[in-house]
Amino acid sequence: MDALYLTLLYFLVSAVIVFIGVVLFELVTTKYKDWDEIAGGNAAVAVSVAGKIIGISIVLLFAILEGETVTVTLLWGGLGVILEILVYFLLEWLTPKFSVQEKLKEGNLAVGIISFAVSVGLGLVIGASIT
Repeated sequence: MDALYLTLLYFLVSAVIVFIGVVLFELVTTKYKDWDEIAGGNAAVAVSVAGKIIGISIVLLFAILEGETVTVTLLWGGLGVILEILVYFLLEWLTPKFSVQEKLKEGNLAVGIISFAVSVGLGLVIGASIT
């Protein structure tokens, strides 16, 4: 019964962290609204959002696998969300020739893929640092 309880608890905590991360990204993306763009068929935004969800989930995966407590998993997840947001701004700053947000809004899939890769890569690096 303990395993079932912990599974449900980790699931709920992880779902809440991912949800909060997605909501926060919606707030910091000022040139468009993620879900409006996705509903309209913008694959570039969808790929970018998917990368953020996977990146945060990777951090949670490593935190859970390390056998830490649910509280520690919550803290790592929160840190993962914060770092994903910071890297999003860093990516925007590192591309002075164009705006990542504008290119995503335009449906530029190449930029969406790079955004995805940065988010997933960051999730792997943060996750590896937990071990």
